[in-house]
Amino acid sequence: SLSLSLSLELKTTMARMILMMALCVLPALVSAVRPVANPFIVQGRVYCDTCRAGFETSATPYISGATVRLECKDRDTQKLLYSVEGTTDSTGTYKIMVKEDHGDQLCDAVLVSSPQSDCASADPGRDRARVILTRNNGIVSDSRFANSMGFMKDQPMSGCNQLLLQYQEFED
Repeated sequence: SLSLSLSLELKTTMARMILMMALCVLPALVSAVRPVANPFIVQGRVYCDTCRAGFETSATPYISGATVRLECKDRDTQKLLYSVEGTTDSTGTYKIMVKEDHGDQLCDAVLVSSPQSDCASADPGRDRARVILTRNNGIVSDSRFANSMGFMKDQPMSGCNQLLLQYQEFED
């Protein structure tokens, strides 16, 4: 009777240990099989600077079919480590999927080309936009938004002088 009681107690203890082991090990196995993270989606817009103002105005159209490249470089050597291209949709918006985390690399969205022959020269200072592509910075979202980038019209459109007066700053 004593050996039967000890045997039953031993079986119960072993069953509890196996259950505890399963509760600890199974979640680790499940998380090891899962993909590490969702891909990043880099999104931005490309415009045509119709007034050659150097910024977007109320008369700024967005360019469909423009090509944008996402480049990531080593922070110290500036060596290109990653490059992928995307094209803007009918609203001038591009979305580029990036599967891997680029940690400490410097990543920029860069203008490549415009389908509009009269608006094809990159606007200096608005030809690239820095994008942070790491999950080690507190940003929870998978979406990364780049500043708008622009090409300049060869000649300013008519009416730009009046339009730009709206943006003029007056000093007292």
